[in-house]
Amino acid sequence: MSNAYQLIWFRQDLRIHDHAALWHACQQGPSIGLVILSPEQWKQHDDAPIKISFYLRQLKELQKELASLHIPLVIQVIPYWEDTAKFISDFSKKYNIENVYANIEMGANELKRDKTVQDSLNKESKELFLFHDRTIFPLRSIRNQSQQPYQVFSAFKKACYAKLNTSGLPQCFPLPHKQNEISLEFLDEKSVDLAEIEKLFCSSISKEQQDLWPVGESYALEQLDQFVEDSVSHYKVERDFPHVHGTSKLSPYLNIGILSVRQCLQALFRNQHGNFHLDNEGQQTWLDELIWREFYQHILFDFPYVSKHLPFKKDTQKIKWNHNPEHLKAWQTGQTGIPIVDAGMRQLLQTGWMHNRVRMITAMFLCKNLLIDWRIGEQWFMQHLIDGDLAANNGGWQWCASTGTDAVPYFRIFNPISQSQKFDPNGDYIRKWVKELAHLDNKSIHDPYSNKINLSLNYPKPIVDLKETRLKAIETFKHI
Repeated sequence: MSNAYQLIWFRQDLRIHDHAALWHACQQGPSIGLVILSPEQWKQHDDAPIKISFYLRQLKELQKELASLHIPLVIQVIPYWEDTAKFISDFSKKYNIENVYANIEMGANELKRDKTVQDSLNKESKELFLFHDRTIFPLRSIRNQSQQPYQVFSAFKKACYAKLNTSGLPQCFPLPHKQNEISLEFLDEKSVDLAEIEKLFCSSISKEQQDLWPVGESYALEQLDQFVEDSVSHYKVERDFPHVHGTSKLSPYLNIGILSVRQCLQALFRNQHGNFHLDNEGQQTWLDELIWREFYQHILFDFPYVSKHLPFKKDTQKIKWNHNPEHLKAWQTGQTGIPIVDAGMRQLLQTGWMHNRVRMITAMFLCKNLLIDWRIGEQWFMQHLIDGDLAANNGGWQWCASTGTDAVPYFRIFNPISQSQKFDPNGDYIRKWVKELAHLDNKSIHDPYSNKINLSLNYPKPIVDLKETRLKAIETFKHI
C-alpha cells in the first residue's frame, strides 16, 4: 500500500455537512474516518443512557453518510482516554496515515487527551490538526480591553454582536467531493457490534423514548428550518411557557454535532441573505440563547476548574449544604409536593429532556429551598438529559445556585408557585406530567394544599415551607 491517508477523528460532531475537520482532511487527499467509543469515560462523565443511545443511533447514520462519500468509518472501543494516544499512533503507522484531523473539545480531560495524542503523533513526524467547530468564535478570540476573558454575559454578548457586525456570520464548510473508493481489505480492524454496546449501556431506553428523538442530519436540518420559519418570530413570547411548543428542541442535535452552530446562524439569517441584521425580537432572543451556549463553552475553556466540581465564585465553596437523602429522593422522583417542580422532574425521567424555564425552577428549588449542593443536581441532570453538555449544564446549575459567573444574586430566589402561575397559567404542563392533579381547577392545581389542608389527594404535601426555606437560604449565603 503506497498511498497515504488522512484520518478524521469524529467525536461530538457526527455529521458530514459543515464539518471543519472533515473538509480540511479531504482537501489533503483520500481520508478514513475514526470514532473511538470509551464506555468507562461515559461512566466517569455521568453520560445519560438516552444520550448514549442517541449517539450510537446517529453513529449508524454517520457511517451511511460517509459511505456515500466513499469514506470508510472505523469504530473502535477503547474504554479509557488514556489509551487513545497509543491506539491512534499505532493505527497511523499501520495504515500509512499522514495526519489526523479533529474538532476541538473544550473540557479539561478532553484537552489533556488531545495533547497526549498530539505529542505521540509528533514523535512520528505526524500532526493532529484541531479546528474550532463547536463555537461561533474561536477560543481565546473574545477578550475584554485587558485581553482577559469575559466573566459577565452581557459584556460577552456585546463583544459577540460587535464581532458579527464587523466580520459577518461564520460561513459553513462545503460538503467534500466524493473520493475514489478505498479498498476496505487493508482495514482489518474488527468491526464493533453497536447493538452489543447498546445492550450494555442503553437497555433501559424504550423505543417510545427513542422515537421522541429521531436521528439523521436531514431530520435535524428540517427541524431547524421549521423552527426558524414557523416559530422563531414568536420565540421571545412563547419560550418560557412549558406547555407551548415554543422552544427549538435542537439542543440534543447541537450537543453531539448532528447540527452545527454555524448552520443555526445561517438558517436564522437566511431571509437577510446571510447578513447579520435582526428583524424581530424573537430572532434576537434565540441568537442570545446561542450566545449563552457560546459563553459557557468559552468559560469552560478559560476557567477549567469549573469542570472539576469547583464553583466559579470560590468563596461559595464555604456554603454549608444540607445532607437530606429523603428530600433529594423526593426531588429526583418528582414527589416534592410542588407541582411545577414535580412536573419537570417527571418530564426529565420520561423523555430525557426538560423545558428550559422548568430547568431553572427545579434547579433553584434544589439549591435554595432544599439547600442541597448544586453539584448533586448537576450530576442528576447529566445522568438523565439527552442534551447533557458539560459547559451548559454546569453553567446553568451554577447560575441557579449563585456560585457561577454572572449568576443570579443569592437573594433572588424563584418562588416555584409564582413561576407556575405565571408560565403555566392554566396548569396544562402540570396536568400532562402530574396526572394525579389533572382534575383540579386552574387555580388549585399550582398549590393544591394551600387552602384545603384536608384535601384528599394521591399526591404528597410540600416537603418544605417555601417562605421559611427562602429566608434560610438567604441567611446561609449572606454569611459566607
